[in-house]
Amino acid sequence: MAATKASKEQKYDRQLRLWGDHGQEALENAHVCLINATATGTELLKNLVLPGIGAFTIVDGHTVSGEDVGNNFFLCSNNIGKNRAQAATELLQELNSDVSGNFVEESPEKLLDNDPEFFHRFTIVIGVQLPESTCLRLGSVLWSASVPFLVCKTYGLIGYMRLVVQEHTVIESHPDNALEDLRLDLPFGELKNHVQSYDLDSMEKKDHSHTPWIIIVAKYLEKWLVEHNGQPPKNYKEKEAFRQFIREGVLKNDNGVPEDEENFEEAVKNVNTALNPTKISSSVEDLFNSEQCNNVTSQTPSFWVMLRAVKEFVHNEGNGNLPVRGTIPDMIADSQKFISLQNVYREKAMQDAAAVSKHVERLLKSVGKFVGRKQMFVVVRCRSLAEEYSVDSVNKDEITSSMDSPDSEMVFYLMLRAVDRFYQQHSRYPGVYNYQVEEDISKLKLCVNSLLQEYSLNVNIKDDYIHEFCRYGAAEPHTVAAFLGGSAAQEAIKIISRQFVPFNNTFIYNAMSQTSATFHL
Repeated sequence: MAATKASKEQKYDRQLRLWGDHGQEALENAHVCLINATATGTELLKNLVLPGIGAFTIVDGHTVSGEDVGNNFFLCSNNIGKNRAQAATELLQELNSDVSGNFVEESPEKLLDNDPEFFHRFTIVIGVQLPESTCLRLGSVLWSASVPFLVCKTYGLIGYMRLVVQEHTVIESHPDNALEDLRLDLPFGELKNHVQSYDLDSMEKKDHSHTPWIIIVAKYLEKWLVEHNGQPPKNYKEKEAFRQFIREGVLKNDNGVPEDEENFEEAVKNVNTALNPTKISSSVEDLFNSEQCNNVTSQTPSFWVMLRAVKEFVHNEGNGNLPVRGTIPDMIADSQKFISLQNVYREKAMQDAAAVSKHVERLLKSVGKFVGRKQMFVVVRCRSLAEEYSVDSVNKDEITSSMDSPDSEMVFYLMLRAVDRFYQQHSRYPGVYNYQVEEDISKLKLCVNSLLQEYSLNVNIKDDYIHEFCRYGAAEPHTVAAFLGGSAAQEAIKIISRQFVPFNNTFIYNAMSQTSATFHL
């Protein structure tokens, strides 16, 4: 068992630093359903199989064609005529023996007719290159079962994603540009014990050179404080002396020459970060002192209730400090040492969050609000596809304001909706057969105009876009499919791990200009 754990830590080392062993565990317990093993679908699944998703099931009733082999790296010429789900599953499974692959040789439409509950069993369902009618039917089934649904489409040089999830709570949002919260100036008990478990003086070279820099700085800070009446290095001169103090700890070879220990160099570089004093910023103090924070009533919004609970934590359990954030930066260290240190901070953060939760419960009870179990989350709420597509609830404001610039990525959203309308009417996409491109231009223009008229959208779509989408012929170029597959896999991992904030709710990628945009539709 220990050997298996060690080999997994080595295999997944870089990603464990991103989302921790708890994030990896969530990934390994997940079962992903992919509908349609197209170029986009297999690229997407590749990026979930490699980091170790627990299981996947491909649903695809198509047989492999020559066109599939031409743009899909996970299919080859001897697969032609075989079921596409089976062929892709066999090749994708070769990427990672930890992953269980399954396939269903049926169309999603048949499954929705005969066994719609089939889709309830998955952690997330990803639908690729689906017609609008199937998306709406499947979206309704998944929405009622609270199963996240990710819609992806590559259409010529345009990529499209839509996340459909009622409510998604993000436990660890990993905000950008935040100062590290390491508490080396005020170490909590568990951190002190963890630092004490290291004896740098008696370590073998391998362990010495793989000790996280946070531990190195903490150990040398302890010695510094003893020699300087408990005062940490404060000014430039003292910090330079402290850096030199750390440099002297580098192991020396038999000739007395210092070894090349990158972790000690990292410790020296991060002295300023490590010595950043633990204190509450003036902006947070201002919020704590505000009337909204101090006068909580039954009408007070959740944000202020939470802020008041944090204030009470600061004055009680926190001993004047905010809850521990629970994240550490990546650093030179072996996986086991890094994860152990990561877990020390994470477990302390969870304890602090539980203490804040108790204050939230007490506050809500005191003002007569219903209270359930609370935690500090970022919450993402998307609209359903039915709401987005309904004439009564379409987000006209977002569409029209985005179309103030006629070349906004929003034009591609409208064009994709128009080609779906074309498909409903003609059972094929425009320009699929080269000899029909010219006559399809006028047919697609009718679809564009009927869409704009139905939604009462007073916007202008240039004929150039209509011509371009007919020329695409619903092609799925591998370069665009690979980009979209990678992007979609990242979003799926966010949903599965409940770490990092996913997009909300529509993403458009324009491969011609290498630009993208997100819209709330």
